[in-house]
Amino acid sequence: MSEMQAERVEGTPSEPVTAEPLLELSQVTKSFGGLTAVGDVDLIIRPKEIISIIGPNGAGKTTVFNLITGIYRPTKGEIRLEGKSTVGLNPDQVLTRGIARTFQNIRLFNNMTVLENVLVGQHTQLKAGVLGSLFRTPRVRHEEEAARERAVELLSFFGQSLVDRQDEYVINLSYAERRRVEIARALAAKPKLLLLDEPTAGMNEAETLEAVGYIRRLRDELGLTILLIEHKLAVTMGMSDRIAVLDYGRKIAEGLPEEVRRNKMVIAAYLGQSAEEPEQSAEMQEQTEDHEVK
Repeated sequence: MSEMQAERVEGTPSEPVTAEPLLELSQVTKSFGGLTAVGDVDLIIRPKEIISIIGPNGAGKTTVFNLITGIYRPTKGEIRLEGKSTVGLNPDQVLTRGIARTFQNIRLFNNMTVLENVLVGQHTQLKAGVLGSLFRTPRVRHEEEAARERAVELLSFFGQSLVDRQDEYVINLSYAERRRVEIARALAAKPKLLLLDEPTAGMNEAETLEAVGYIRRLRDELGLTILLIEHKLAVTMGMSDRIAVLDYGRKIAEGLPEEVRRNKMVIAAYLGQSAEEPEQSAEMQEQTEDHEVK
């Protein structure tokens, strides 16, 4: 059994709700001068959950991702991974602890091949020192061979086509293919928690359905916990175990997809209507039900 296959079968697709939190945000606040971008956000993510953060533009979703991954330091509050604080760690240290992410705008090295981009994601896993790399010691050669094998295996998770194109420059791939390469690169760091920022943005319906399929497989086969930002409500409603809703930097709702869909405050935040007029939720209902991903 390969290393990747061993990782896939570890654990079950969903842990019981009593499982200890993998990630916990407590009263997390981020202010920029006099502007509060995120205010007093609480969030618990348990192992092998798929959790979505939704909200109107400017609600603070990406700021939360930046706080979790160490790009920003909270003005107030605590962030814990497996019970240990990550506040004050830089992004590389957070990655080493087990949190990887993708970005809304794909960030790949266009002058590198598909395989090379995935290999870059393994930098936290390599142990050979500078001298070993300089003199090409047996340990270095072994690490390089193992890294290439793992990179190919990660590409194969998304289909044979990426394996066949591993030596092509990534700029020659379609948008949807480049998104898969970006996720494969994040997986190369062997994360416990994967943050996906709008993973289906810019995709047509067929590409979106394919993306939803492999995101589910990341949890079901690899045992990953996934936190995602996604503007397509049909995707979040059809795929998430739970959904947290932000508006003006504050969490206004959290619960099962159906609970969130019918929440008056969520309807008001998305449609700009009064929270006292639930009968006007038909528009949001249509957005999520007519095209919901099953």
